Amino acid sequence: MRSIKQPGAPVTERIQWVEARGRAFAFTLQAGLPLLEAARRGFAAEGFAGGVLNFGHGALGSFGYVMPALSKTGANAAFYSDTYRPAGVTRTRLGSMTLGMRDGAPFFHCHGLWTEADGKASGGHMLPDETVVAEPFEVQAFGIDGAMFTAEPDPETNFQLFGPVAAASTGARTASRSFALRLRPNQDFAGCLEAFCKAHGIARAKIHGGVGSTIGARFTHGGVTDPFATELAITAGTIAPATSGVPEAALDVALIDYTGGIAEGRLVRGDNPVLMTMELVLEVLE
Repeated sequence: MRSIKQPGAPVTERIQWVEARGRAFAFTLQAGLPLLEAARRGFAAEGFAGGVLNFGHGALGSFGYVMPALSKTGANAAFYSDTYRPAGVTRTRLGSMTLGMRDGAPFFHCHGLWTEADGKASGGHMLPDETVVAEPFEVQAFGIDGAMFTAEPDPETNFQLFGPVAAASTGARTASRSFALRLRPNQDFAGCLEAFCKAHGIARAKIHGGVGSTIGARFTHGGVTDPFATELAITAGTIAPATSGVPEAALDVALIDYTGGIAEGRLVRGDNPVLMTMELVLEVLE
């Protein structure tokens, strides 16, 4: 399987996880607010301090983002491009967000694809402090209670990355058993989730959110992304028993690579290792 050498030594536990309770809901992001504040308000209105969300068509402006890029210094296996700030209103096609805490304040990690005002199709990593909601749009959210994605230094990748930590209950109304996960580098995305579900007796689960990166990508429709550094959003994901009875992951994603190549589709199981990180929430269905 493909692998990329990271600057730091790998930690023993390859999945960072916290069991929690959660609930799915929808809300509308308020125009004129920073995307971070609009998202925070939507979760807070349902009693949650954090969680994950997915979205389709939306409007942003002003807007700042970065794309994946090669590392100029060698301090990281890959890095970010310079900041892009397209003029006018950018129209999103899809995206996924993790809402958590960094340095004691709300923060998000958000990847998506979009079309800029001049017609350019692009995607990447949205910047919380430079992105404003231009028009109201609806998002599909999943709040978690008892866990929080918190940005902490990660010696393996030499980045500050979101990972789930246990958190005090906010008393939010919840509906299902859930797991907040962060997958560490150089392990197959689907295989990692399947092994986790088998170990925890989870037969069926739905993935909510889903922000991270893979080492290129191999799709079931035959498409291949060769450039190794990507920014990826999960567009749909499930875990369900195969005919053999063991859990099998179906992972539909969209990504942009460091050359600007855009790809979408279902990932091949067993051939899509994580590059830096993968954050998501598993909702246990039975």
